[in-house]
Amino acid sequence: MNQDRIERMIRVDHAGEYGATRIYAGQLAVMGNRAPHSAEIEHMAAQEAAHKARFDALLAERGVRPTALQPFWDLAGFALGAATALVGPEAAMACTAAIEEEIDRHYTEQLDELGDAEPELAATIREFRDDERAHRDAALAAGAERAPAFPLLSGAIRLGCRVAIRLAERI
Repeated sequence: MNQDRIERMIRVDHAGEYGATRIYAGQLAVMGNRAPHSAEIEHMAAQEAAHKARFDALLAERGVRPTALQPFWDLAGFALGAATALVGPEAAMACTAAIEEEIDRHYTEQLDELGDAEPELAATIREFRDDERAHRDAALAAGAERAPAFPLLSGAIRLGCRVAIRLAERI
């Protein structure tokens, strides 16, 4: 497998996990720890922080530069999390469900591309994909689809996520 492609995978996955930590930080800043679904969000945030830490280590181990867009993801992630939480707990869950749907698709595509190459990286991606699927399922169970204008909100967030993935791979 092409080394440049592996570096892009690590870069974009690190950016995504970083963005996820910022989204949950924004949601918790608005909702606090007593609002509906705060416990689920805190649990998901802790998992995302662990994912980010693993990708931090991979960046260092392999000498991969992080995305130059990280300052933007910092602000955009927090703003997205805060904005959806301001709409309400179901909108916060809709944000999670939409993002995790795209991340599931993204990680699955990476696993298909990796095949038998890079077994350690593939194992990490597979583990994290399973966590992201669980986050999506928990968000749906917590009422994501009851969010105001769910189809529009979900579609916009999913589109933004796809754009962010493409940008973070390259920049």
